Amino acid sequence: MEEQKSEVVLIGIWRSSYCQRVELALKVKGIPYEFIEEDLSNKSELLLSYNPVHKKVPVLVHKGKPIAESLVILEYIDEQWGDSPKLLPEDPYERAKVRFWANFYDQKIMPATLPIIMSKGREQEKAIDDMKELLREFEDGMKRDFPGKFDFDDDAQNLGFLDIVVGTNAGNYKAFNEAVAVVMSPEKTPQFWSWVNALKEHPLIKETLPPHDKLVAKMREKFYGQTTKKV
Repeated sequence: MEEQKSEVVLIGIWRSSYCQRVELALKVKGIPYEFIEEDLSNKSELLLSYNPVHKKVPVLVHKGKPIAESLVILEYIDEQWGDSPKLLPEDPYERAKVRFWANFYDQKIMPATLPIIMSKGREQEKAIDDMKELLREFEDGMKRDFPGKFDFDDDAQNLGFLDIVVGTNAGNYKAFNEAVAVVMSPEKTPQFWSWVNALKEHPLIKETLPPHDKLVAKMREKFYGQTTKKV
């Protein structure tokens, strides 16, 4: 088993938004960490020992203790390093609303990309419409529960829990559009996409998102078996 020298270690893969959200949270908190790139086609003894249940990334290892599942890890980071910028609000009700919409994004919106990837023609058009409807529901809920949330100032505003969850995923929309299909629809959810574009300009998100061309190539290889060069 590979020895870890750092107190905080993240086991992940470069292209995963689930891993990127953990990286981003650590950067927001100013926590030094070691990143270990995992090979999911040949899972390491390290990963299997630290996450024997799901055998997936990301896994955060803090002082030798593993924490799995990205949203759980984000909460752990916020609680463990509580004195630095807070990711979640202090108020229990506000915190509950953030958790609700983070779960909605992970359980509804992110899985909705799969039918788009796996289909063509009219089926794909329907899958894209379904995704747009989910984004509309998300936008409406965010406007209702967090008035002013979409007015993000990338120069002055700290990144919160939902910024991290959404920014590291939707921030790659141009790569998805190029590799798979165009799903961005500003006319239907203008405030959502305006927020995403503002998040993309935040220095820490810019630093964390993977290179566009490299991600496009990997998506095409993974989804459609199209290989251009090794990435």
